[in-house]
Amino acid sequence: MADLGIARINNDAQAGATLTRADLADIVHRKLGLSRAESAGLVERVLHHMCHSLSDGENVKISGFGTFILRDKGQRLGRNPKTGVEVPIAPRRVMTFRASQIMRDQIVKG
Repeated sequence: MADLGIARINNDAQAGATLTRADLADIVHRKLGLSRAESAGLVERVLHHMCHSLSDGENVKISGFGTFILRDKGQRLGRNPKTGVEVPIAPRRVMTFRASQIMRDQIVKG
C-alpha cells in the first residue's frame, strides 16, 4: 500500500469515513492517469478476481495488506439467550481477514 504511494487523497475526510469502490477508482485515475472508466473497470476486475478465488475456496493474500482466510466451521449447539432453548447451528464456511504486520504498524502510527 505505501509502496504504491496510494493514500487517502481527501485528507479532510472525517475519521471513520468509509473508503468505497468509487474512491479506489478515483485514486487509480489520479495516480496512474487512466480514464475514469478504465480505473473503475480495473478496480472491479481486481475485486472480481478476489471474490472468484474466495468462492472457489482459495485464500487471498495481498502482500503488505493482509490475508483473507476461509475456514469451515462445524455444526454446534447454540442457545437462545431469551428462552434458554438449545438450537443446532448448521455448519458453514466463514471468511476472516488477518492484517499484515506492515498494515498493523501503519494503523498504530495513525
